Amino acid sequence: MVRLAAALRQHAEGASSVDLDVPPPASVGAVLDALAAAHPAIGRRVRDESGALRRHVNVFVGADNAKDLDGTDTVVPEGVEVTVLPAISGG
Repeated sequence: MVRLAAALRQHAEGASSVDLDVPPPASVGAVLDALAAAHPAIGRRVRDESGALRRHVNVFVGADNAKDLDGTDTVVPEGVEVTVLPAISGG
């Protein structure tokens, strides 16, 4: 399951989470590929044209930020939630 921050929910018909069929062992990249296939607008907001995570987006595997692990190569253990959080900024 992938949990979506409020800013992304409008691109997933208002859903706060999305169940994806990604066989284990799945990487964060494979999960994001499946998420982008199911909801292309989210895919464009999470990754850039080269497929890299956008600088302002954090992807958590359980409680760990994938950027602090192996990035999109981080393995997602079976049953562990992935959370996608774009940074919010303002003044």
